[in-house]
Amino acid sequence: MEWARGPAMAAAAAVVMVAAVLAGQAMAAGATTYTVGAPDGLWDMETDYKEWVARRTFHPGDKLTFTYSRELHDVVEVTKAGYDACSNANNISAFRSGNDLVALTAVGTRYFLCGLTGHCGSGMKIRIDVVAAASSGPAAAAAPLPSTSSVTAAVAGSRLVLVLLYALLPLW
Repeated sequence: MEWARGPAMAAAAAVVMVAAVLAGQAMAAGATTYTVGAPDGLWDMETDYKEWVARRTFHPGDKLTFTYSRELHDVVEVTKAGYDACSNANNISAFRSGNDLVALTAVGTRYFLCGLTGHCGSGMKIRIDVVAAASSGPAAAAAPLPSTSSVTAAVAGSRLVLVLLYALLPLW
């Protein structure tokens, strides 16, 4: 009987690991992917990026999609000095696919611009302030509540892990 316990415990451990991964994915479902400039524009010279950014709040885990014509534009991540001077000379990274995805992984400010001559000076640059999802103190009252779908996904993921652990407890 002892020999059968090893495979059963391995199977139980595998199920618990899968459940943990699924729960983590459900909790990460609250992240948002933003198409820069959408819905009224894209990464182009007509979009008002200051106005576009002002209508959004960015958090770690969110993603930015830059959609543009590869022949006409690019996306360059720069420092604050590069952003202020519209210079991509010492860039952090450059994207040229026409459909670039940038992950916002940490709290802080990120700066992007079009590196083609004259485009940044014409307003084709964007500053993204990534803020913590939750804070304490008076500012927390002004923070938006999480969406119902992200809360539901997190609760469902947590319940799934608990149910699986409870069901597998007799195997140990």
